[in-house]
Amino acid sequence: MVSRYNRLLVSFYIVTDVILSMWAFILAYGVRFESGLIPVTKGYPPIEQYFNVLPFIAILTPMAFQLRGIYRLRRSNSRVDDFFAVLTGSILAIVLGIVSTLYFQAYYVSEEEKLRGAYEVSQLVWGLFLVFNVIFTYASRTTLRELFERRWRAGIGLKRILIAGTGNLGRMVADRILRHRELGFKIVGFVDDRATSDHLGYRGLPLLGTLSETVDIVQRERVDHLYVALPLEEHAKLLALLDTTSREFLDVKVVPDLLQFIALRARLEDLDGLPVINVNDVPLQGLNTWVKRGIDIGLSSVALLTLTIPLGLIAMLVKLSSPGPAFYHQERMGLDGKAFVVNKFRSMYADAEDTTGPIWSPDNDPRRTPVGRWLRRFHLDELPQFWNVLKGEMSMVGPRPERPFFVAQFKDRIPQYMLRHKVKAGITGWAQVNGWSGNTSLEKRIEYDLYYIQNWSISLDLKIIWLTAVRVLLNRNLAD
Repeated sequence: MVSRYNRLLVSFYIVTDVILSMWAFILAYGVRFESGLIPVTKGYPPIEQYFNVLPFIAILTPMAFQLRGIYRLRRSNSRVDDFFAVLTGSILAIVLGIVSTLYFQAYYVSEEEKLRGAYEVSQLVWGLFLVFNVIFTYASRTTLRELFERRWRAGIGLKRILIAGTGNLGRMVADRILRHRELGFKIVGFVDDRATSDHLGYRGLPLLGTLSETVDIVQRERVDHLYVALPLEEHAKLLALLDTTSREFLDVKVVPDLLQFIALRARLEDLDGLPVINVNDVPLQGLNTWVKRGIDIGLSSVALLTLTIPLGLIAMLVKLSSPGPAFYHQERMGLDGKAFVVNKFRSMYADAEDTTGPIWSPDNDPRRTPVGRWLRRFHLDELPQFWNVLKGEMSMVGPRPERPFFVAQFKDRIPQYMLRHKVKAGITGWAQVNGWSGNTSLEKRIEYDLYYIQNWSISLDLKIIWLTAVRVLLNRNLAD
């Protein structure tokens, strides 16, 4: 049911996105050339010229949204997440539109049409299209979300769910369904043989009976979907339950009890017809890695060019303030556990670790120089890491890199610690903007790092970069 519902919803989104994008493009032409609001200096192109581009808009906008992952319906997306997703998807649609029209014009358009600029589009029209398309698309999704929420709150069209199992797995299923209310589900309760005082239900949901009573409960409660979430040790009961419910008009979903092994995203793969579960799949792979790399190159290049003079001044200040080099180079662990050398402005005395060895830097560390304290306070010591990003050793956003010395200690003490190396280390990260850096809980930091890896998207990266800028301006802690 979930997949069928999602397919219908995605189909609706695609149709509305096509219509709204075409309307946004025509409106952009009207505002630019027909409204009189913007002076026209190079003549009025006929609207037929822009009608030629409409098929590209209709095809490339949903294609860009698909590449961006907008049609991959995700639970717990906030309105901010939706906005950034639509924004980046629209930018990608424009890039694809410009490239496609230029290619089509170069190879498939006659010389006469080329002279008339049959597929040329004003840069200002592209800019207005971006604004209008983001507004229309985001507004349509916000409106649809509100309509769904009102419908479900009114109890209209809800599908009734029964969950077999009140253990951790069953409770996790209940949490996901309750969190994902736009699917229109209503949990009627649980069935389980462990009818003790510790298993009387969960989050106000009742325990309706034992597993052997499932068929009677399904008929009495008019259940539409049964989610079987039994632990591995109850495998025999699971098979028996599947056998008895197979004779009912009921959609049965089996949730595999692999949660203790799944720290990241799980994905079903096919091995010559044999289903295999990949328990540590990540969304940041394939085309996504190239998109993220392109953003890293662009942002780091702009940062290094813009900050050339400030970087030189800071280096001179560090050099003159205390004996030693201006830059500090230290080995850190990055993607797939490969070591690299991170660049920072030196914030401690040159011989700081001669007596202490590698230690976790405390607040008000006496090893810091006066200039170093100022650099750390405003996170300026991290600026040379833009060079690491440009070289491809780091990313703008990702888990903060750690020294191999500490990694060797943490990997045995903190479960799933090494999974943070599934992506490139970053200058800033989801843990940092949520306050988990420096002398804070390592367990919470890993939790937020793994959340970032599992839920990566371009909009999440942009959100983290924005929050980082805000926290730096407010002088909040970010650096390790």
